[in-house]
Amino acid sequence: MVAPAGEGKPLVDGLEGDPRRFLDEHAIRLVAEYFLSGHFTGRVFNNFAGGGDAPPYTNAFTVGDVVAITMLGVRLPGRGVLELLDGRFNDLLAAIPANIDLSDPQCPEEVVGPQSAAFELWTRLRREVHGAGSVVAHKLCARKRPRLLPVYDDVLKQALQPSRATFRVPLWRELRDEMLVKRLRDIRTAAGLDDRVPLLRVLDVAVWMRNEGISQVDATRLGVTPLPFVARTG
Repeated sequence: MVAPAGEGKPLVDGLEGDPRRFLDEHAIRLVAEYFLSGHFTGRVFNNFAGGGDAPPYTNAFTVGDVVAITMLGVRLPGRGVLELLDGRFNDLLAAIPANIDLSDPQCPEEVVGPQSAAFELWTRLRREVHGAGSVVAHKLCARKRPRLLPVYDDVLKQALQPSRATFRVPLWRELRDEMLVKRLRDIRTAAGLDDRVPLLRVLDVAVWMRNEGISQVDATRLGVTPLPFVARTG
């Protein structure tokens, strides 16, 4: 049995909503449903075609990355695919660490901050790749650095950060909480998964399944209801 996470205290510049709300007793079976039931194509997003962060393509976008994002329900038009694959982002990818987790105590805030290569990559993907808006750019970044850069879409935004533009740095601050990180690890293990599933995916899947995901399966069987956004109070 995994003990439920407690309500976290509001953090200075942390997320508006407390991610711990989505890591209750239902999270284990929701995460297991996502990855093990065969119903959700997103279960293969990280490891499709060997994974986006695996050599020899750690620092280059590939056709495998283009296909992988379709598993999360987004895609690029042909022109955008050609722009993504032409090598212009290789140097930026090389400047983003591939061997560190956002939850690692030694992970510095600067690696995802507004002056980071990760932020520049997201910005340039939106500007230079036809059809790559904010959500697609986030998913491409997460594909290449799944341990460091989170999947972020409209569901995660509405659940955790509805009125602010930034997400990665506030999430980094949340993950300084050792109990939150332990809870994510415990959910991953209890759901029958191993460390090939990044903790960031455990979190985003737990949130997504508690909202959009349960609308795609028999919510009665899972015994859960959606969790709307609730702002933290001091």
